[in-house]
Amino acid sequence: MHQSYAVNSKTSRGRLYYEEEVDHRSNYQRDRDRIIHSDAFRRLKHKTQVFVAHESDYFRTRLTHSIEVGQIARTISSALGLNIDLTEAISLAHDLGHTAFGHTGEEALDSCMSKFGGFDHNIQTIRIVTLLENRYYNFKGLNLCFETLDGLIKHNGPVLDLSKLNKILGKNFFKNKINFKNSPSLEAQIASISDDIAYNSHDLEDGLRAKLFKLKDLKNIPVLNLILN
Repeated sequence: MHQSYAVNSKTSRGRLYYEEEVDHRSNYQRDRDRIIHSDAFRRLKHKTQVFVAHESDYFRTRLTHSIEVGQIARTISSALGLNIDLTEAISLAHDLGHTAFGHTGEEALDSCMSKFGGFDHNIQTIRIVTLLENRYYNFKGLNLCFETLDGLIKHNGPVLDLSKLNKILGKNFFKNKINFKNSPSLEAQIASISDDIAYNSHDLEDGLRAKLFKLKDLKNIPVLNLILN
């Protein structure tokens, strides 16, 4: 019998605040839907990916980037027989905490917040989905499953130094439900890989659209040289 490495929607570790499951949507479908309907997700349309949005209707924003990451991740996850809903939820939420003005904005905020633990857009994503979004009467945040939170926390792999996380969120914020030293789920790894695929591809396309370089300038990049020839 073929062994599945997918995260099972029916055996979730639960949420920070208990909620009964529903019949018509899986746990991770509910997470995905909550992310899509969040204020933070809509705000991504005003956040720069690389080029300032008002310079053209066609340059990517953090919102369009996140949608593209979700599409790539769904395709890969489906091909590998993984949990598509979990993969999509992590993909759509991975940049919720990103600043305006890209990584330059993040560096500026990190400097401003140096006395309070600094600023990290991955940790800010966690703050948004656990504390800052207020759409429900019974709890703060979106109350996402621990599997979704685990994938967001470990977007760049296992977290070996918890000092920044603890300083910003507080110790044992996740009630011992997250093993920070373990690798993230395959679904989370697919979301991270899809992020790389998306921005490497669309940054080139946006650069061409902005006329910063020409197709012939890309021939020195081995993988693109194969395509261009």
